[in-house]
Amino acid sequence: MLVVEASRADFYLVTVFLGGGAAWLSGRAVASTWRGYRQAVVYALLLGCAVRFFHFALFQGTLFSLPHFLTDTAFVLAISTLGFRAERAKQMATRYGWLYRQSGPFGWQRGAPDTQRKDVA
Repeated sequence: MLVVEASRADFYLVTVFLGGGAAWLSGRAVASTWRGYRQAVVYALLLGCAVRFFHFALFQGTLFSLPHFLTDTAFVLAISTLGFRAERAKQMATRYGWLYRQSGPFGWQRGAPDTQRKDVA
């Protein structure tokens, strides 16, 4: 079973560039409005359908192909998840700075940022 249906360039253009970009932005948009992760998953499934349709409409790919749909949707879901987590980590660190600090690009942890106070007497 091949992951790429027509050519690698088509896969990179439609799935990686267009689908991945839309997934990143939709994941960030869901997180920025404080909605749950489930909504990001629903949007990723819809984007997976759109990516499959673009393969069909632009490059004569198979519209109803379960393996290719699962491949496209899994990639889109992964990128959407990364966008969601990046935005949520930034939100938690900036809006709740007294409770959390950002721990890498996709996470946060309890504890205010370390600030050194120098009391001058």
